[in-house]
Amino acid sequence: MLSRKGLIPEDYLLTRLAEDVLQPKFKTKTRKARFVAKNGTCNVAHTNIREQGRWLLFGMIWWLIAFAHGDLDAKGEDFVPCVTDIHSFSSAFLFSIEVQVTIGFGGRMITEECVSAIVILILQNIVGLVINAIMLGCIFMKTAQANRRAETLIFSKHAVITVRNNKLCFMFRLGDLRKSMIISATVHMQVVRKTVTNEGEIVPLDQIDIQMDNPVGTNSIFLVSPLIISHVIDKNSPLYDLSAADLQHEDIEVIVVLEGVVETTGITTQARTSYLSEEILWGQRFVSTVSEEDGMYAVDYSKFGNTVKVATPSCSARVLDEAGGMERFKLQEPGGGGASVRRRIKHQNTKEL
Repeated sequence: MLSRKGLIPEDYLLTRLAEDVLQPKFKTKTRKARFVAKNGTCNVAHTNIREQGRWLLFGMIWWLIAFAHGDLDAKGEDFVPCVTDIHSFSSAFLFSIEVQVTIGFGGRMITEECVSAIVILILQNIVGLVINAIMLGCIFMKTAQANRRAETLIFSKHAVITVRNNKLCFMFRLGDLRKSMIISATVHMQVVRKTVTNEGEIVPLDQIDIQMDNPVGTNSIFLVSPLIISHVIDKNSPLYDLSAADLQHEDIEVIVVLEGVVETTGITTQARTSYLSEEILWGQRFVSTVSEEDGMYAVDYSKFGNTVKVATPSCSARVLDEAGGMERFKLQEPGGGGASVRRRIKHQNTKEL
């Protein structure tokens, strides 16, 4: 792996590498299966899919033309068939191959006897050209290797929840190792969790969209240097009731999808990853990776996944809003207990009542 060779630091991951990245050491607990792996592969098995039948279309058409014209029956020397030397379905199939790939062995050929045969010959030539064009496109796409481009799109190994602009925010870092840009890059996030509807229906993989608060203001990003993608945890967020204590035992998974167009090939590429509850760090923020040196901006990827502890309330965003927001809330010190925070909020609410 690249990290073992010293080419990249181990505190972030490539989206297509196997899951050999170092995982944080937490107490093991029984949890549901992961929906999207850290390297972007989807943990879904498709079963009981019926196979679709395939049959030799043009070979059958040529055989039907010969059958309808009577070419399969023994005739006199004056009889002119639609296609010479068509005696069975096998010979019709061989003639279809000769037409498709423009091979002429000299034994079978079309005559001017049947207009329908001429029309089919033209149609098969057109279809053959279309198929060749599609095959060339497929070969080009495979040789371009869009998945290789996605390997250079990197995500931080951990996500964080901390205060930004007086709001609790869910954040992760995103970067691109290549100089060629990803055009029209967009980021989408979803929370995957088990939910129960009002009617009692259990939804094992309920996918809930998360709104972005990107540096450029929309889902489109300008990925020249590593960006911190942020989601404000407000009343419309599925994380609104999540606290630091809840994060330790809730089975949630945040899926991140980056999609864009490769500048050099014009092919759409997609990179994916996900963050489990134990991979979300509460009360930490990412350190800066960009500095200005000699009139240029330098990016230090050795700090890509580094975080530092910052003062952050351990309560949920709902409790924080009900207590009056950050203006009326004294942040706890890094490493301080969450119990004092809850006692302060409870005391505040009692006084107001």
